[in-house]
Amino acid sequence: MTVKKLNSVQEFYKDKTVFITGGSGFMGKVLIEKLLYSCSDVKEVIVLMRPKRGKTALQRVEDFAKLALFKRILEEKPEVMSKIVPVWGEITQEDLGLNDEHLNHVVKNTQIVFHFAASLKLEATLKQNVLINLTGTKHVLKLAREMKNLVQMVHLSTAFCCEDIEVLEERVYDHPHNPYDLIRCAEWMSEEAMAAMQPEILGSQPNTYTYTKRLSEVLVRDQYSNEKLPVLIVRPSIVSPSFKEPVPGWVDSLNGPPGILLAAGKGVLRSMLINPEGLIEAIPVDACINGILTLTKHVATEKRSVEIPVFNATIHESRRITNEQLFHYAKELGDLYPVSGGLWYPDGSITQNVYVHKVKTFFFQWLPAYFIDFMLLCLGQKRFMVYVQKRIAIGLEVLQFFTMRKWNFKSDNFNGLIALQMPDEYDMFLFDSQYVGDDWEYLKNSMLGARQYCVKEPLSTLPRARLQNKIQYVLHVTVKLLVWYFIISFLLRMTGLMDPVSDFVDSLTSAISRNKSSVVTLNTM
Repeated sequence: MTVKKLNSVQEFYKDKTVFITGGSGFMGKVLIEKLLYSCSDVKEVIVLMRPKRGKTALQRVEDFAKLALFKRILEEKPEVMSKIVPVWGEITQEDLGLNDEHLNHVVKNTQIVFHFAASLKLEATLKQNVLINLTGTKHVLKLAREMKNLVQMVHLSTAFCCEDIEVLEERVYDHPHNPYDLIRCAEWMSEEAMAAMQPEILGSQPNTYTYTKRLSEVLVRDQYSNEKLPVLIVRPSIVSPSFKEPVPGWVDSLNGPPGILLAAGKGVLRSMLINPEGLIEAIPVDACINGILTLTKHVATEKRSVEIPVFNATIHESRRITNEQLFHYAKELGDLYPVSGGLWYPDGSITQNVYVHKVKTFFFQWLPAYFIDFMLLCLGQKRFMVYVQKRIAIGLEVLQFFTMRKWNFKSDNFNGLIALQMPDEYDMFLFDSQYVGDDWEYLKNSMLGARQYCVKEPLSTLPRARLQNKIQYVLHVTVKLLVWYFIISFLLRMTGLMDPVSDFVDSLTSAISRNKSSVVTLNTM
């Protein structure tokens, strides 16, 4: 039996212990699966997990195995699942809340750290995101400094962290605020006190997520420069469903485009404020993870640079499509692959005009929501539509900053690694986004993936969903015609133009009646 030669990326991870925070998140799960599948000689993958009531560590790993994400591993090499070692902890606590046994094991054995844990809530309060994104990062960095065999640490940031930078280069930008001051404030100040200070602290920053992620980069950079910690920063743009691995369209998070598409598909989202000419800044999750695994090996095996290595993980410029193109694709795909249980036919729209957007949401989102809740109240059922609309309104308000402007990310470091890949590495760890497949096919798989993995609707439900969609379309057109009829009739009456129209209709009716009478007379002669 011939042993297949490992490529340089596989060789790098061979016999290494990897420690992951945020392993139960969207990107974290894809990272674990890819590590176990393509770098199966990894020694162990330690995953920091928060304790879950009624679940043992073994049961949490078994829950992973039930996901479609791990299907190919279970079919081809199920034994590698035993390399997942869950440890209970919480990044907001000192030493990540690890017990002595787990802490000793992590510090003694870890060689690679992937710090993916973060709060992604754009609408979260300042204290909430400081505790997770800043205090949590501080604790992970402290633990990393204690690791005796650390080779490389990866800090996951976001490409949207610097809203005031017109062209985002691959470097860390200074900020006038000291992250340690914010961390100390969060330790002793109440939620209410920090909330009162939040507008003044944020300034032009659109939300607490991007603000705390930017400051966390400053924390990481200081550790690289002052403590000589081997750490790098990766800034993904919007992370979208997979294009290939482990299955096309894999996604289990409704953050970002999948959530918007599903809300529109259900008929509860009818209008969005979007710049039609803005470019979609999204990268498939498998391309992003492949890039991260590759660049980690590259930085760890190269000479240490003066400045901290930063990589903007964004899609290639040649593959970016406009918001308007995505909208038209989504409408066509929504008819071909509709979701089940929609409240109304999905006929949303995008606009840059704030007033047009408000009018549309009032008539096509809020009024129907209150009407449906009123009907549910009359029937003695639980009301939910107004609550749903409130959640949508909060989400759209924070997203508006990103959808209404154009972004410019430079990704020379990230894309430059592609040229350094050997052929076998290129195929196994593909992150060259120029070749992620046809846009239509990718978006189709993404929509089907969100349908299957997020709202648990198997493909077998498609025929019924299409029938329902056609029925809703007929109702939608009928209602629109009736509404326009009443609006036009009302305007004609208000302006006094209805009388001439009525006289014209009466005269036309009389003329038709006379013609019919003449025809009958001629026929009887």
